[in-house]
Amino acid sequence: MTHMTGDRHSGPTRRALLLSGAGAVVTGCARGGANGAPAAATSGSATPSASAAVITPGVMTLFEDPGYNFNGLLALGASGAGAAEVGEVLTAVNGINRAGLSAQTYVETFRTLGDQLMKPPPGAPPDGQTKRFRALRAAQYYGQALFFVLGSDDPGAEEKLYRAGRGAWDTFCGLCEPAPVKATVPYGTTPLPVWFFRPDTSGTPRPTVILTNGSDGQNVDMWTYGVPAALDRGWNALVYDGPGQGQLLFVDQVVFTPTWEKVVTPLVDWLTARADVDPGRIALTGLSMAGDLAPRAAAFEHRIAALVAMPGCVEPWLGFPPEIRKILTPDKQRTNDIWNKEVVPELPPDAADVMKKRFEPFSVPAMLEARRGKLFTDFYTPATRIQALTITDVVGRIKAPTLVLDYEGEQFYPGQPRRMYEALTSPKDYVRLTAQQGAQLHCSPMAPQLHCEVVFDWLQNTMAGGR
Repeated sequence: MTHMTGDRHSGPTRRALLLSGAGAVVTGCARGGANGAPAAATSGSATPSASAAVITPGVMTLFEDPGYNFNGLLALGASGAGAAEVGEVLTAVNGINRAGLSAQTYVETFRTLGDQLMKPPPGAPPDGQTKRFRALRAAQYYGQALFFVLGSDDPGAEEKLYRAGRGAWDTFCGLCEPAPVKATVPYGTTPLPVWFFRPDTSGTPRPTVILTNGSDGQNVDMWTYGVPAALDRGWNALVYDGPGQGQLLFVDQVVFTPTWEKVVTPLVDWLTARADVDPGRIALTGLSMAGDLAPRAAAFEHRIAALVAMPGCVEPWLGFPPEIRKILTPDKQRTNDIWNKEVVPELPPDAADVMKKRFEPFSVPAMLEARRGKLFTDFYTPATRIQALTITDVVGRIKAPTLVLDYEGEQFYPGQPRRMYEALTSPKDYVRLTAQQGAQLHCSPMAPQLHCEVVFDWLQNTMAGGR
């Protein structure tokens, strides 16, 4: 690996690299990180580049900052699945811009909106359907606030804000008909919470899709990106929190693991024990950074009948700007000295806030420090954990038919979907969603319905006859 030299004469060069990369970190502040890591950018500014303006023209630019804009577009796009309301999102956007865009105004606005929706609406007492979808939208808005809370005036509210979103999600699920089976699946010393959605309670064996989230999405995102699409086709859908996600991260303090097959295999065991699951037709999808996690699992768990990577990702570490990657050296002490003595003193506050968010799923100390408003001091440990997610050496082991998605303007893992597609030896397809379709950017934030049509049409065709 190329890394920065440790001699004193490298200081000015390193400082120049850092300052040019700081904007890249800020620009990469977007969910999904997939995504979920900062985007590589050529500009040293947090304002959109000319290419960014082209990829989100006109009314697609809700905020001038592309990181906030991406998150706003995710909320707006979720409206088609009932997980947001266009008027609510645009009103929130207007209010944030009027107050001055910042982590504080963003968090306050969306948290308040979530709180309002968890209360009864004006007028007659709400029925179950009203309560249900108000709770789903609240889960979305709490998730929006959660993403930026570490940069707000109250970073210590992170777990409380997560619990508010989780409460809204559970309220929604409890009002579904039929309600999803809520259970826990064994995983090490910390069980995985799961929500098993079914079209009905007949017990008929059905195709089932396991929906895998990325590095900073919430359960509500799995609703937008798969649950209704599965149910409408007569499929079951399993939503879960894995290590580094949701409850396991924010409450149980369990970080990401590179061996995602150890997460998926217990889920498959749990599913195949159910009479309402066709064991020969279990599919696995991975959204954002799970476009790396799900393929890793499928390389070892061969009961997966079909795999979708959304997008394909083989090296999540490459999603960080090169200026950040260059901090990591083979030596822990040297790396942390560079980080603490040369990088941190020059890191702008907004870039520091993004680094807190990006590294917390890989380091409990980093998360706890961020909740205290401080930046982590151990760069080496979480960075090497991210590096360990590289799957270039196992993609060829995947046996399941695989769909690899790519997106025009992919800002986190550009070029990686094609790399995955070319490395696959199983039956495979590659689909690129485009700006002409309104489906540009990482995970097509403005077109989740189109996204689901592509994914589930492919799954339906691929698994039509079982295996």
